[in-house]
Amino acid sequence: MKAFAALFTALDQTTSTSAKLAALTAYFQTAPDADKLWCIALFTGRRPKRVISTTLLRVWAAQAAGIPLWLFEDAYPVVGDLAETISLILPPASRTTDHSLTHWIETLKSLSQADEASRKAGILAAWDALPTLERFLFIKLLTGGFRVGVSARLLTRALAQATGTPPDILTHRLMGDWTPASTSFAALITAQDGDAPSRPYPFALAHPLDDLADLGPAFDWAAEWKWDGIRGQLILRGGAHYLWSRGEDLLTDRFPELAQIADFLPQGTVIDGEVLAFADNTPLPFSALQTRITRKAPGRKLLAQTPVILMAYDLLEYQGRDIRAEPLQARRALLETLPAAPALRLSPQLAFTDWADLTRQQADAAAQRAEGLMLKRLSSPYAVGRKRGDWWKWKRAALTIDAVMIYAQQGHGRRANLFSDFTFAVWDGPALVPFTKAYSGLTDVEMGQITAWVGKNTQARFGPVRQVTPVHVFEIAFEGIQASPRHKSGIALRFPRISRWRHDKAADQANTIDDLRELLALYG
Repeated sequence: MKAFAALFTALDQTTSTSAKLAALTAYFQTAPDADKLWCIALFTGRRPKRVISTTLLRVWAAQAAGIPLWLFEDAYPVVGDLAETISLILPPASRTTDHSLTHWIETLKSLSQADEASRKAGILAAWDALPTLERFLFIKLLTGGFRVGVSARLLTRALAQATGTPPDILTHRLMGDWTPASTSFAALITAQDGDAPSRPYPFALAHPLDDLADLGPAFDWAAEWKWDGIRGQLILRGGAHYLWSRGEDLLTDRFPELAQIADFLPQGTVIDGEVLAFADNTPLPFSALQTRITRKAPGRKLLAQTPVILMAYDLLEYQGRDIRAEPLQARRALLETLPAAPALRLSPQLAFTDWADLTRQQADAAAQRAEGLMLKRLSSPYAVGRKRGDWWKWKRAALTIDAVMIYAQQGHGRRANLFSDFTFAVWDGPALVPFTKAYSGLTDVEMGQITAWVGKNTQARFGPVRQVTPVHVFEIAFEGIQASPRHKSGIALRFPRISRWRHDKAADQANTIDDLRELLALYG
């Protein structure tokens, strides 16, 4: 655990990519294989499940520190992080240990099976054996909240330097549903045997487009709609099929209608595409797809109400052969030769003569229920991650609405002393109706200004939330809008954020609920 804590400190105390790379490489060169495997798992989001409720942890920490619970609760929002608060208030450890990272994670596993009294005794014993930083990490693992600022690309670079395995191979091996319980470091990283049948390829990603003039001749490019669904990879291997999301969630059982594709396409096929709610030859709003996302086993009624398809973008594996290195034009030609299958559609490529022609078509994205356009160089391979130059996403302009701030709440972490979470409202006649929250978009200076203002203009308190005088107007940008019976306004926004503080507008100049309904009719 000491070596892992030292690695965490080295990563946390620098913004230098080279310093982080050096620290990671050194760890992977010297740590035991079991600890290296868990380090990879933690840094790729494969955290242990939460062992205990945070309510009990706060009570036990206050008892162990010999302070009243109210004092702990007052200290927590000031510190801004539960694990840090607990690790700081506890008395120094009365004994020392030199157990490995793997030992402490195995301890967590055993505690998860124990009764409450045994869990409390085990956790208190661990706190009494660990210094402050290691205690902090243990609590993060205990609550399932461990996170670290290391990108997947940086992790694979460090592993490549430590093991000599090429980064693109490592990126592929780290995909899929492996866990430290199902594999070993050698099997995952250094073995030369074949990949697991279910393992997806790393997704190719696009950069936002700034200027069409940078792309050169239009005839070098293919264009298609940027569909608003779930990016997914359909894998047909070993007599089975698997559907992976870009976030590495296995979604096979959530979309059972895609299973019929396997009856028409040959094994050894991997397709990159978009899972879309789709009916009457038209994509449905993303809100319709959301009804399917959370259902692990959708029933007949839901399947009938919200059917889905896979809109195919690209072909990554053909007849069991990895064809990602071949140019897009060749991959697309092979994709078009695949047999037709229910629940599978080919994303159409747009015909255009020049950039002006494509610009006119891009303006029609909302009518197509698309987020914009994807531009892909015809000669491009299917790259790993976000390679600049070959793939671009040209999104339609964000929708905006001017709204009045009515509630404010303090943030967490470095923003624990600032009001950074806000609720906004629009006018419905003489009343303000809340319709969204937003947590990003203001600068630190602006948050400091609004924090000082909230302190002087609080009308009421509801726990950590302050009701404030409704005078400040903000422009709220968002990517989508949908009807929602769960919200008082009847409307929900997708990806809302503050785009600017409208000092030039008075509260009575903010938009109305009717303005939102008009946007809903156009874009919902």
